[in-house]
Amino acid sequence: MTTFRFDGAEIPFRRGQSVAAALLAAGVSAVRRTRGADAPRGVFCGIGVCFDCLATIDGAGGVRTCQVIATEGLEVTSAEPAASAPPPSESAALETVADLAIVGGGPAGMAAAAAALEGGLRVVLMDAGAEVGGQYWRFPPAGSDLGRGEDLHHDLATYAGLRERLAEGERAGRLDLRRGTEVWATVRTGQAWRVHLTPTSPRPGVITARWLLVATGAHDLALPFPGWDLPGVMTVGGLQSLLKGSDVLPGQRVVVAGSGPFLLPVAAGLAARGSRVLALCEAGRPGGWARGLPAVVAQPGKVREAAGYAALLARHRVQLRSATVVVRALGAQRLEAVEVARLDRSGRVDRSSAQQIEVDALGVSWGFVPRLDLLTPHRPRMRRGVDGQMVVAVDGWQASSIPGLLVAGETCGVGGAGLALAEGRLAGLGVRAAQGERLDDAQVARLRREVASLRRFADLVQARTVVLHGWLHDQPDDTVLCRCEETRLGAARAVIAQHGDLDPGLLKHHTRAGMGWCQGRICGPATRMLCGTPDRVEERLLATPVRLGDLAARSDMHRSENPAMKEPT
Repeated sequence: MTTFRFDGAEIPFRRGQSVAAALLAAGVSAVRRTRGADAPRGVFCGIGVCFDCLATIDGAGGVRTCQVIATEGLEVTSAEPAASAPPPSESAALETVADLAIVGGGPAGMAAAAAALEGGLRVVLMDAGAEVGGQYWRFPPAGSDLGRGEDLHHDLATYAGLRERLAEGERAGRLDLRRGTEVWATVRTGQAWRVHLTPTSPRPGVITARWLLVATGAHDLALPFPGWDLPGVMTVGGLQSLLKGSDVLPGQRVVVAGSGPFLLPVAAGLAARGSRVLALCEAGRPGGWARGLPAVVAQPGKVREAAGYAALLARHRVQLRSATVVVRALGAQRLEAVEVARLDRSGRVDRSSAQQIEVDALGVSWGFVPRLDLLTPHRPRMRRGVDGQMVVAVDGWQASSIPGLLVAGETCGVGGAGLALAEGRLAGLGVRAAQGERLDDAQVARLRREVASLRRFADLVQARTVVLHGWLHDQPDDTVLCRCEETRLGAARAVIAQHGDLDPGLLKHHTRAGMGWCQGRICGPATRMLCGTPDRVEERLLATPVRLGDLAARSDMHRSENPAMKEPT
């Protein structure tokens, strides 16, 4: 049996599982304790966004256990290291030159790479995961002891075809595929883009390319409520990442809650694999699809998919509760129960309807937040999506308002894998057209019609996703607002009452909300709601934490054309 050590205990694991998943499978729900309140923390987002599952691994502190594949003999501790681990040996940053650099190896990134390779372009495709495919096609790494989980996936023939085209590109020497690779900054210098890889990437350095495509997807929108910081409370995407990526059930008794179509496949997958899904709580109410009937009829595959989920949930006797939300998570050191309640017609919680359900795990999601970290420093033209999220505006080739910067997938509007595939292919073809290649006009026209049809359907679905903008008014003052800094809602309210209208930046200054490891990626939507600035777009110079020495060593970070690097914000 293969094991690693966690706080002195032997933790068994199967090859391919993440450290976080192996700990959870072994019954370890809390990975660390917070500095302030000494509160337990466990896996929350499961995809490296929230930084809740930090631990010290082989002497290196601040490591996200959900992002590290377990290996024999790892030494993992919940305590911070007594001294900083020695930095990696310094060497000159390796530079790779390509025609197109793609950040994000999900459906959009894969489709763009395949289209660009067909035109003979040199492509670098980077993804933080152990395998390409994104969250939609999330598989354990190659060589693992885990099953492929094909029953949890759709469109596998499309995935296989794209993987084969990428493999052909690698064999031809025109594709440089970088797995397990994170980007901490993108810099525009002259007519080129410089993409900075984190020093912990397998092949750190800089990618220089004429065109840059950002297809970094999205993460779950989570809103605060009492107990949401307990181990066992996760995002719905976190539940799915454990199931798809590590073949681990997050709990035996599960509730899935929030709003949006994403709740269905995750609840169905958990039920099919053996969890008792005690309730699927959807904040919205049934009905109201009649006006969007043409968009629905145009996507029969989506209708069949939804019907399949509904049938599976019925077969496993999962209760579907509409106009119902989780209002409280209960437990001492980990989640033990949830309190659910009905919403009245005005969207306020009816406390008289509250009831408790004993659970091991809870998944919450109120839709998605596009991951714009690599885009907003360049200040492209933005638009407000139907779901209320700010996204990047693009033209018919997926080009943004910034020369050479392309955007595809959820970063230009949440819409699902089919839309991301079509947008990614358009982006790849657009680069070929910019190179002077004569394209098949009929093919391009078909793709654009497909994008338009899928966008209409996506907008209809997103309009049905309920985000309760009055949600925070129902939450007590002792509710944690910022999970990283443990800022309470009451402290934020007091500052707003004292100073009047504040933007999230000033609220951060007064309360530290948004100042932690995740830099407001999780609490940002809630703080913007609290400040009355839901359309505000946060500009982050760095997309992920890096050492100051690595930042200082990159001279192009000081003389770049990035507006956010020239002006104070």
